[in-house]
Amino acid sequence: MRASALLVCLAPLGAAGLLGPRDVAPDFSATAVVGDKFETVSLKQYLDAGKWTVLFFYPFDFTFVCPTEIMSFSSKAQEFAKKGVQVVGVSCDSHHVHLAWTRTAREDGGLGNQVAFPLVADITKEISRAYGVLTMDPSVGYFGAPLRAVFVIDPKGIIRSVTVNDEQVGRSIDEVMRVVDGFQYAEAHAGEGCPADWQPGAKTIKASADASKEYFREWAKSQA
Repeated sequence: MRASALLVCLAPLGAAGLLGPRDVAPDFSATAVVGDKFETVSLKQYLDAGKWTVLFFYPFDFTFVCPTEIMSFSSKAQEFAKKGVQVVGVSCDSHHVHLAWTRTAREDGGLGNQVAFPLVADITKEISRAYGVLTMDPSVGYFGAPLRAVFVIDPKGIIRSVTVNDEQVGRSIDEVMRVVDGFQYAEAHAGEGCPADWQPGAKTIKASADASKEYFREWAKSQA
């Protein structure tokens, strides 16, 4: 089945629940800042190209934790690209605000013209609503803005991992990379699983009662 056939459109956007692993990733098409230009991007274009997608949401432009996350993602964008992964950032700010933020110096809280992936303008909040990441607590200052959510989406359009932080704490981009590495390894090695804190090149677990003991014997020694 073609990847595009697995996508759901954004037409019936009544659901507000957070999507999870094994859910189909909602497609989207929206204006993004790519470099210093406005372009229309969609999830479908990355899936049709056979790519994995790291789709991350953040609350607002011109705020405080957000630029540190975006620049950390940007510093690893080429490393993600070598793994066949497209990084995409989303907030509900307009593309004009995105562009102004990218053109603001980093010492002033901006992005310094150094963002190496698309920043999507979810002005209608349809994308954030479809993925279930809008803040629904009216008592907080970021009510109606996205939480810090990361969705790892495989080339078939299936969500494989979801992590969500509240506004105050930024994410570890190294951990996002580790999760991508793990799922890509698992896809290429059927019947194997990646244990806690697994890193590329480390031992994996064969998913059977007998074969798994090869790993567990070594693991038990390391825990003694």
